[in-house]
Formats: sequence, structure tokens, C-alpha cells
Amino acid sequence: MTLKIERTLGARETRVRLSGQLRSEQLRQVRSEVEGAEQPVVLDLEEVDLVDVDGIRFLNECESTGISILRCSAYIREWMLREQGR
Repeated sequence: MTLKIERTLGARETRVRLSGQLRSEQLRQVRSEVEGAEQPVVLDLEEVDLVDVDGIRFLNECESTGISILRCSAYIREWMLREQGR
């Protein structure tokens, strides 16, 4: 499975919804969507079912710059926290 990216402009935010697998091969495309979006940006990960270490590092980078991460699975959130502690 690949990664599907949907960008939705809302009244208060731009939501970038990801579905599928977030892997290093797709990060350039996701980064482009986030950087080209109206601010503030929210990443919605409800339908992300697999992430690699580069994806986790990207998500942590997004949070550190003020991008909210919504509806991610518990394993992704836990991995993000562990990676931050390194």
C-alpha cells in the first residue's frame, strides 16, 4: 500500500490527512504538502497503519515546529515519545 495525502482548508486550519504507510520514500511529498499549506497546519493520521523511523522523526520535527498531530495510533505516539528521548 502507498500513502494517500488529502489537504483540506478549514475555517481555522489546514488539515493534511494521511492514509496508508508513512515511509521515507513519501516524506518529500508530505513535506511539500505541509510547507505549501495555509497556516496553521494539522496532520491527521487516523488512517496511517505503518510508519518507519524516518516517518517518526518527521512527525517529531513537525510537532517541534508547531504542527499538531491528530488521531494517530497509540504505537505511533509511543514511538514518537521514545524517539524524542534519544
